[in-house]
Amino acid sequence: MSIYNKINAGFALGVDEPITSGVEDVIYIFNQDDVTISYDTLNPLIVEDLTVVGSAKVYKFQGTNNSFNSISKIAKTAVGPRYTEEIDFNIAGLSVDIKAQLQAMGYGRVCAIVVNNYKSSDSAVELFGAVNGLILTEAERNAADEGLDGGYKLKLTNPDKLKEPYPPRAVSIPPVSGPATYASTIAAIEALTV
Repeated sequence: MSIYNKINAGFALGVDEPITSGVEDVIYIFNQDDVTISYDTLNPLIVEDLTVVGSAKVYKFQGTNNSFNSISKIAKTAVGPRYTEEIDFNIAGLSVDIKAQLQAMGYGRVCAIVVNNYKSSDSAVELFGAVNGLILTEAERNAADEGLDGGYKLKLTNPDKLKEPYPPRAVSIPPVSGPATYASTIAAIEALTV
């Protein structure tokens, strides 16, 4: 019996650059249909370019004090492994504009880019929801919550029955000339933001 994929390398815990938990207090979110994603031809786990469609934009959400988190969980299915991807974040506010954005994230599909605190990896920047997108599945507001000052606690995750076929993709965008770096990737994403 042949296996569809085979392991091709080993790994060891980093001694010189030990892994660091958490993500930065910034995420980039865009409507799934507003950006064309280009993958490395040799490795579908690497995003090499993001191109906006027309005048679309990537939206930058900034937080403080570890207010963002990302989670990826594998699930075995009859056709192979699938991944549930989640982004948790908080919004300090409750304006009509914020409520309209929450409603849009609940009906439409978005993708999210997170920046890991651990930068010594080719996956320092990751894309969530690349194939099936993410939708807002939780939006909780407790007006008396002093931790959020009455703001919203949100969760973006895959739509029901639409888990991702791959783990979160590494985003590694090269400059005009030369290899991709963390700095060139962030610069390329920032150039697409509002």
